Amino acid sequence: MFIMKTKTVTKLFKKACLFSLALISFASIAQEEEEKKWFDNFSVNGSVDGYFRTNIGAPNNARDFDNDPTTADSFIAPGTSFANQSGFSLGMANVILGYEGEKVGFVADLVYGPRGEDAVFNSTGSANIVNQLYAYWNVTEKFKLTIGNFNTYLGYEVISPTGNFNYSTSYMFSFGPFSHTGLKADFTINDNWSAMVAIMNPTDYTENNPFDTYIFGAQVGYAADNGSAYLNFRYGNEGEPGPSEPTFQVDLTTGWDLSEKFYLGFNGTYLDTDGSGFYGAAIYPQFQATESFAIGLRGEYFNQFVDSDVIDDVDVTAITLTGSYAVGDLTFKPEFRIDSSDDAFINKDLEASSSLSSFVLGAIYKF
Repeated sequence: MFIMKTKTVTKLFKKACLFSLALISFASIAQEEEEKKWFDNFSVNGSVDGYFRTNIGAPNNARDFDNDPTTADSFIAPGTSFANQSGFSLGMANVILGYEGEKVGFVADLVYGPRGEDAVFNSTGSANIVNQLYAYWNVTEKFKLTIGNFNTYLGYEVISPTGNFNYSTSYMFSFGPFSHTGLKADFTINDNWSAMVAIMNPTDYTENNPFDTYIFGAQVGYAADNGSAYLNFRYGNEGEPGPSEPTFQVDLTTGWDLSEKFYLGFNGTYLDTDGSGFYGAAIYPQFQATESFAIGLRGEYFNQFVDSDVIDDVDVTAITLTGSYAVGDLTFKPEFRIDSSDDAFINKDLEASSSLSSFVLGAIYKF
């Protein structure tokens, strides 16, 4: 009898334990489902930035040259986008709203301030604060459709200062496209290879298409644990008054971790429209000295060529040395830059000069 009672009690105990575990598991799952709200798939992030800039050996006051600030700006600042004002200047406030569902989602990227205005220069009215505005559909695990306004896939640098190591930007970035509006399809071929095709409005006409012409885009990408490479193409009639020949651009962007602390990036591009266009190349070596401090160099050669017997080609060499020091979510970027081109700048005596040296201190807060 004692043995039978023991077996019976043991069986009852096991059943009670299994029942209790089932209840606990069910309660945990129910709690997780109850805690997961509809807004959990939403995200908000962005940045704010500003900078100080001064020339070395050249005037900072535009009125020092021919009393015409508009004319003078091109002589006392690099011919690139953003970070070209003297003294303490504003960048932009950037707020990115996103929703990431299992199959569909959207991004609304809003900018406000001088950098944002320069980035969306073809937009008007309420659209002049829209940097990106697109929706996407993950059709399958390896096929994604995106429609709307998205930043360009070409080039090494981006509009947001949080995505660049250098605070000032290159000539290739400044002359290349900023953004596109259209439809693109992304394909995941395998763990390393990817591809993209797109049909888009003329470049940087992000609000609408006033020309009834379209640009075709394509990309082939390779990504590994220690780096990536992307070969980009763009072809089509931009539709603007002037040459009716199509524009063709090919662009290579790549970057690799050569060691735990040393990174090397490269960007090369070529654009042609009926014999006129530009080409260039830049290297981006970077060294992570400590957890909070890194130093990097951008060495760029850029040539703008024109199919004309009257106007000469213009070539520029620009060397930019940038430090990056992070204090929490705030990053300071001290930067020394030298731009060289034949008689393209002026010195303090207001005489033609072949080079321009400048110092920039950028501050970027990312949230």
